[in-house]
Amino acid sequence: MSIAAADPVSKAGVAGQLRHRPEVELLDDEDTQRAAVAIVAADEVDGDAVRMIRGRRQGGRSRVVLVATRLDDHAMLAAVEAGVRGLVRRSEATPERLVGVVQAALAGDGAVPPDLLGRLLDQVGNLQRDLLTPRGLTFTGLTTRELEVLRLVAAGCTTNEIARRLAFSERTVKNAIHDVTSRLQLRNRSHAVAYAVRQGLI
Repeated sequence: MSIAAADPVSKAGVAGQLRHRPEVELLDDEDTQRAAVAIVAADEVDGDAVRMIRGRRQGGRSRVVLVATRLDDHAMLAAVEAGVRGLVRRSEATPERLVGVVQAALAGDGAVPPDLLGRLLDQVGNLQRDLLTPRGLTFTGLTTRELEVLRLVAAGCTTNEIARRLAFSERTVKNAIHDVTSRLQLRNRSHAVAYAVRQGLI
C-alpha cells in the first residue's frame, strides 16, 4: 500500500496510523508502482486531490482510498468520478477504520460513510430521473427502446412481430439491434440476448 498527500504532515499522520498494523504493508515512495491500494490524504477534494487520485490509479492497477477533512455531496461525487473505492473522513480515520476500508478496496468493494451513502444513492436517482430518462437512456448504456427490443427478441419474436408490438417500423427494430450489437461488440441477436441476460438487463 502507498500513501500520497499534499503535505508531509498528513502523509506522516496516515502512515503513523498504519505502520504497526500487520494487515497492511506500507511501501516506500519508490515502490508505489506495485501498490495494490493507494491512500490519498487531502483536506478537500479539489483539483490537486483529483490529480493525486488519478495519478495513483496507475492505469487502473491501484485502488484508491481517499481520506479527507471535508466530505460533502460535491466532494463525494468528484472523488467517485475520479475513481476512488473508499472514502474516510479524517476525523474517523482510526487505524481499524483505515485497515477495514483498505481491505474492502483490495477485495474490489467500496466503502462510504453511511450518511454519504444515502446521499450518493439520491444523486444517482436524480441523475437517472433528470438527465438520463428524458433522453431515453439508462445506466445500462442501453436506451429504453433497445431494452424493449431485446426483451422481445429473447421471447422469440421475429423482427416483424417486434415492430407490430412496439408500433415501430421493421427498420427501427433492425437499427436498434444493430446499434446494440455494434456498440457492445456483440456478434448477433443471440449474443445480444445472452449478454443482456448475463448482465441482468432483461
